[in-house]
Amino acid sequence: MGAALLCAAEHSFSRYGSQRGGIANMCGRLGLALTVLGALLHTGSLVLRGIAGGRVPWGNMYEYLSAVGLLAVIGWLYVVWKHRVRRLSVFVLLPVALLLFLAGNQLYTEVGPLQPALRSYWIAIHVAAAIMASSVFLLSGVLSGLHLLSTKPRRPVSARLPPADHLDRVAYRTGVFGFATLTFAIVTGAVWAEQAWGRYWGWDPKETFAFVSWICYAAYLHARSTAGWRGRNAAWINVAGMVAVLFNLFFVNLVAVGLHSYAGV
Repeated sequence: MGAALLCAAEHSFSRYGSQRGGIANMCGRLGLALTVLGALLHTGSLVLRGIAGGRVPWGNMYEYLSAVGLLAVIGWLYVVWKHRVRRLSVFVLLPVALLLFLAGNQLYTEVGPLQPALRSYWIAIHVAAAIMASSVFLLSGVLSGLHLLSTKPRRPVSARLPPADHLDRVAYRTGVFGFATLTFAIVTGAVWAEQAWGRYWGWDPKETFAFVSWICYAAYLHARSTAGWRGRNAAWINVAGMVAVLFNLFFVNLVAVGLHSYAGV
């Protein structure tokens, strides 16, 4: 959260002269350094939790969200390094901070053994892929939301965002990676389901909304490469896909009744 506030300071200072621009740059570098430090500490906490439980550190809903938040931050650090979009950090890190706040304050669970249904090597493959896909789609969806803002020139924030085509390009590239990861997660989940329940697919709520998310992102990638749908139309589909992922992450895991569940929720 502190890193996000420092990046916000950079975002504000960047409107003024060279002297204040130097202050903004210093705040941005400090915010980035704190983000890296936070990611390292977060990684250490997950590793220690896994060692304490003698298992992978994503055996319940709290741990799952914690891992999603960590990978979202690591993914964003890579995007910042690759595409030089550090000033957008406040927009990306704030939702991640809220996600981690919710996980730590509402869903925290003490370390314990896995549920019998989760005691399989597939949890290190299928669930890890699902975590990766969720974190990447969070980044891609936020970037598409910023793309939509950047195409509204009358809005004050749009003048301080990178060009719309740059945001669109970064959102698309992260979306491609997320789509490939989600596809892998669905395929490995089907294999695990056949071993655990004797069928590959049963339209369980989790499976159903994973498929809905997959359709949304397939539509986004198709729209992004289709004339007349590029830009804002494709961005709206990407945002809808992020909403589907969040719905699957929270409503299906915490409210809907199905075979997919986490211990300690």
